[in-house]
Amino acid sequence: MFRTPEEHRDPNLLLFYGARNEPCSVSWHTWGLQPDWLWSTCSQRKCLLLVEPNGSFSFLLLPASSEQKGKSCPSIVTPPKDIWNVTGAQIYLSCEVMGIPTPVLIWNKIIRGQYGVQRMELLPGDRENLAIQTRGGPEKHEVTGWVLISPLSKEDAGEYECHASNAKGEATASAKIHVVETLHEIALTKDDQGAGAPPL
Repeated sequence: MFRTPEEHRDPNLLLFYGARNEPCSVSWHTWGLQPDWLWSTCSQRKCLLLVEPNGSFSFLLLPASSEQKGKSCPSIVTPPKDIWNVTGAQIYLSCEVMGIPTPVLIWNKIIRGQYGVQRMELLPGDRENLAIQTRGGPEKHEVTGWVLISPLSKEDAGEYECHASNAKGEATASAKIHVVETLHEIALTKDDQGAGAPPL
């Protein structure tokens, strides 16, 4: 899957071939046939994309610097789950994330328009029935966060995003809150509804 460094006059460079997920995740756009420096959202290494006249591609993978070693981009360990409940209920969304250094976790409400995402509302804002709770753990370099809503109102319906970031990158996951008229409309089992208070 790779050529030897001697073919590129630099003993510190390796030339890899493959899809976007091997051997490192990197995204790019191609402008003509010129190589360009690009970073993926979460990049352990810096890659130089090379496009051949026949359309094939390859990229140079640079060795990781001493500052990069031992670090990792955030990953969603446990994403939030969709919730169905009635007005007046107490509900929560939870999200566990991990990364090195330990990620910062925030919550947004996604406001969508006709053509997709219109804006992101950073929570909790000024909403009296909504609180954000975050704690370290349960594992090392892991953070757990909750969105707590009590009492639930129709205005709380929508899509909520868990957003984790550190010096290496970012990761997101989202879930929807559905406000229904009666308990008979709830499509999930009681264990999956997220009703009640978060674990302490």
